[in-house]
Formats: sequence, C-alpha cells, structure tokens
Amino acid sequence: MCGIAGIHGLEGLADAESVMRRMCGAMAHRGPDAEGVARLGNNVLGHRRLSIIDLSAASNQPFTSADGRYTIAFNGEIYNYRELKRELDGHPWRTGSDTEVLLVAFARWGEGCLNRLHGMFAFAVHDRMTDELFLARDRMGIKPLYWYRDDQRVLFASEVRALLASGLVPRRLDSDALVDHLRYQTVRAPETLIQGVRMLEAGHWMRIGDQEVTTVRWYDLVRAVHRDAEAMPLPEVHRTIRARLAGAVEKRLVSDVPFGAFLSGGIDSSAIVGLMAQASTAPVHTFSVVFDESEFSEERYARMVADRFRTRHTAIRLKPEDMLRMLPDALAAMDHPSADGPNTYVVSKVTKGAGVTMALSGLGGDEVFAGYPVFPRTIELWNKRWITQFPKPLRVAAAALMATARPSIASDKLGELLRRDAFTVDETFPVSRLVFTDRDLRGLLARQALPPSRVAATLHRLIRTDAGHDLPLLSQVSLGELGTYLQDVLLRDTDQMSMAHALEVRVPFLDHDLVEFVLGVSDRLKYPVTPKKLLVDALGDLLPSEIVHRPKMGFTLPWELWMRNELRPFCEERLHRLDRRPQFRPGAIVSLWDRFLAGDKRVNWARVWSQVVLEDWMSRNGVE
Repeated sequence: MCGIAGIHGLEGLADAESVMRRMCGAMAHRGPDAEGVARLGNNVLGHRRLSIIDLSAASNQPFTSADGRYTIAFNGEIYNYRELKRELDGHPWRTGSDTEVLLVAFARWGEGCLNRLHGMFAFAVHDRMTDELFLARDRMGIKPLYWYRDDQRVLFASEVRALLASGLVPRRLDSDALVDHLRYQTVRAPETLIQGVRMLEAGHWMRIGDQEVTTVRWYDLVRAVHRDAEAMPLPEVHRTIRARLAGAVEKRLVSDVPFGAFLSGGIDSSAIVGLMAQASTAPVHTFSVVFDESEFSEERYARMVADRFRTRHTAIRLKPEDMLRMLPDALAAMDHPSADGPNTYVVSKVTKGAGVTMALSGLGGDEVFAGYPVFPRTIELWNKRWITQFPKPLRVAAAALMATARPSIASDKLGELLRRDAFTVDETFPVSRLVFTDRDLRGLLARQALPPSRVAATLHRLIRTDAGHDLPLLSQVSLGELGTYLQDVLLRDTDQMSMAHALEVRVPFLDHDLVEFVLGVSDRLKYPVTPKKLLVDALGDLLPSEIVHRPKMGFTLPWELWMRNELRPFCEERLHRLDRRPQFRPGAIVSLWDRFLAGDKRVNWARVWSQVVLEDWMSRNGVE
C-alpha cells in the first residue's frame, strides 16, 4: 500500500523532479518507508512506499524491469502474485514482491494482465519505447487514482492534495460538483470538488501519450455476474459462498508485517474475524471503538466475538474530549470531504499505534448481502408500483399534504418517490441516499438552476444501458450501492483515513469472485427477512446467535450529542464562514444550524455536520 504520482508533458516545467517531490511529500503519510522519483523521457514518476510484502530496499519504487523498458509505480496488493509468478516461470526474479510480478505480467500480457489480477490496485507503467504511460484501477475501486489535464500536461496521483501540491492545478471549486456533494455528502466519480480534477473510474485503464489520452473500461460487473447462480439449489449456494469468502480472507492474510482486524461485533466484521481465526495459526489482533453512551456502544458484542475466537482484543474507549482533541487531525487527513471520515480515522490511529500495519475490514458485506434498509424497502416499493398508475399531479398533491401534516426527512423522501414515473430501482434508489432534495438546495444555494443527479445517471446506466435489469431486484440495488455509496464514500473514507496512519486495510467482502457469485443469487434465497440471512446461513455455526440476531447499529459516533455540546463552538465557527461564501444564499447555512439546535425534524445532525466538514476542507485547502 503506497502513494503514487506522475506527470506527462515536462516541456516548460522547470525542475520536474522537485515538483514531483512536492507531490510525494503531500502523501508522505501513505508511505513512510521510502520515497522514489524517476524522470523517464517526457514523464516523471513518484512513489511513497508502505512496505507490506518483501520489505527489502530492492522492492522500492519506481521499479524498472530487468530489460529497462518498463517502469512501474504501484499502490495496492496483488493477492495471487505467487500463482502468477509460477505462470511466469523462467523470468530471472530479483525480488519477492508482488510489484515485480505485476510489472512482468504487464510486460508479458499488456492490459490483458488486468483480468488475471486478484487484488486492489492503482498503478502506472511507463513504456520507454513509446514514452507513454499506462494507468489502471482495480475492479471495485478500492484504491483511488485522480488525474488532471490542461493544455500542456497530464498529472495523476493517489490523492487530490498531491495534485494541488504540484502548484499546477488551480484550487477552484466545481459548482456542479458542489451540488452533487450537498445531495449525497460526496461527489460521484469521476468528478471531484476541484474543477478539472477527475478520478479514473473503477475497472478502467488509461493510456497517456503526447497526442491523446484514451480511457477504456476493462471490467463490467453486470456482465461478470454468475447468472447460473440463480438456479442453484440452496445448499450449493451456501457452500459456494462459504468457500469463496473463506478463500477471500485467506488470500488477504499474505503479509510480511503484523496484521489485525476491525471488529464492531456486527455480522460482517465478526464473520471476517471468525474466518481469520480459522485460517491463522496465531491469535488475531482485533480492535473496536466503544463509548460511554450505551446507545452507541457495541462493546458487549465485540467482546463476545473476541472471546469466541480468542483474539487479542483492544477496545478503544472514545470520550467527547478525545474526539475534540483528535478532530483537527482527522479533518486535516481528509483528502476529499466526508461526514463519516473521522470514524475510520479513530480506529485506524489506535490500530496502527498497536503495531499493526495491515488490517482486514468487514466493509462491503451490507452492499453484497442486502444488509441495508434500502433492500427490503425496494421490494416493498416494487410491490406497490400500482401507485404510479395514479396521475402525477394527484401524487404530488398527496406528497405535499403529507409533508405539511408530518414534516420530516422521511416525508420529504416519500414526496420525491411519488414524483417518480416508476418504482424501478433506477428511479427509487437515488432517493435512498439523498441528503438534500432539489427544493432544499434552492433554499441553500445562490444558484437556482441545478444540474441533473449524477447518482441517478449512474443507476440509469447500470440498470438500463448495462442491462442490470436482467438481474434479481436485490442485486440491482447492490449494483447501486457498490457503484455509488460504497465507492464514493466508504472506500474513499477507508483509504484516506487508514493511510493517514500508514495502515493498509483489506476488504474480503469485495473479492470480485464472491461479489459476482452473490449478485447472481435469486431474491427468493436472499430476501432479507432477517439481517443478511443468506450470509448467516452460509456461515453455519461460525457466529454466536446473539451476534446474528442483535439489532443493527453501524459504526456511528454520537455526533448529535457532541454537536449540541462539546463541538458546538467548533461547528458554529465553520458554519458561519461557509454562510459567507458566494455559492450560498446569505443566512441559509446559519438558518440550517439554528433549525438543528431547535430540534427541527427536517434537519438531522448529518445534514449539518457535512457542511462543517465541507467548510473545514475548503478553508484548509484554499479552495474558492
């Protein structure tokens, strides 16, 4: 796990190596073990290394092939590198690293190597013969890669802040991306909040040359789904899921450094810990965050799992004063603003402090195994699709009456649903993660003409254009969760907050073999009558019944309590600054804060906290 950066087009750029060192310096937290910079023709590559496999200096990057033709800067892990190494038998290996295996695989198979890789990755390869760069990103979008292009050059990096550190990227806010951020607390890839800075999307590769920049999608999840899984008998489905998840965990235990796991005591993290314990010869080191506020604390459940699997467990007791002390550092670690980011920052900090450099996470279990409320709610809406046969004006009037009679966020969302032409997944899913409706935004923003929803456009593509409508209904929802909220919020948070402490996080539930199989399973086997029943039944007696049947909480800090008390001055300072920015109506943000303090049911803590984080990030990065 590392940080990579590069520039193509060095004409007129004085001392390109110094520019690259500034970019790498902005990502020093990602790779404290080594820094490398290489000038290659009309390009310069940079790398910050966090050593996980083959800790020797021989594996430092940028890494050049034995014949001198190819040079790679690589961020991530290739879990099947040993198998690939055997397939590439005959090569004179110089290291024991997965980096060298990846470079030799690229030299042998070109972009065709991507389909052979099992792992999480973002990498760049320079070809000395063509003086071109080849960039690629993993199937699920676990490792980030941002890029910027102007009339003279193309820059790329693992983090936005590295691009900004180059001095070549203007710090201008993208006004359409701001709308996206307000709607969903994030910006839908490939855009970012910085004008002109984009993400290379998950499952895509890019070739950069003097004449053109070409981007190609090399992985299509919809096409990769195992359609034959829908007809499989239930026992065979259970066996397959158990085997694939256990295999995914075992593959991710390959490491030359100490490792552990995040443990909340929920089904997903408990399953990962249980399978780790079965695959590991040594006790697993587990970590959880606990609170004095009992309604937020999962301490009892995490301890139950730790005792069952005899882990070395560390409970991190977080008090408001601790969070207040860590909050500036957590916000400073944000490469792109996120309301949920500090959660991961805290547990990553303590995990790394315990001497662990790599940890496994249960991230992805809800998206793959229908764990969120949106899954049963989608089934319910589909069963009530007859409602859309009523004339739209009548439905809109009914929505207005409900909003007046029972003002709440739920009523607002119901009103949005009643305005839809159909209750198909591509129509209903974009409402599920909505934070502010367009009506809300027109009250907040100085502008009134709003761009179309990027989440809605993504769902339309996945369901209509990519033929996701052929999948089971719940799998269509999984496509939406995997392709939007997971990639644009959860994976970004996990990457930026864990790497702030040079901690690598691996996510077995996003193993593509597992995801492709589960998305092919029929709704009649997956329907969430109880939480993630398909996963639980596949695991057999691995988990205690108390864990399986406990109420779902999720890892959430008690922000509402803190914002009204210990964090109130911190919030007010930033909200008043945001209120003065030209993008917002004067007084609109302060009014939002006042309504929150007054207990307005249409203004929950998340709506306000995301604005606090936004202003902090804009001020910290000098974005106007």
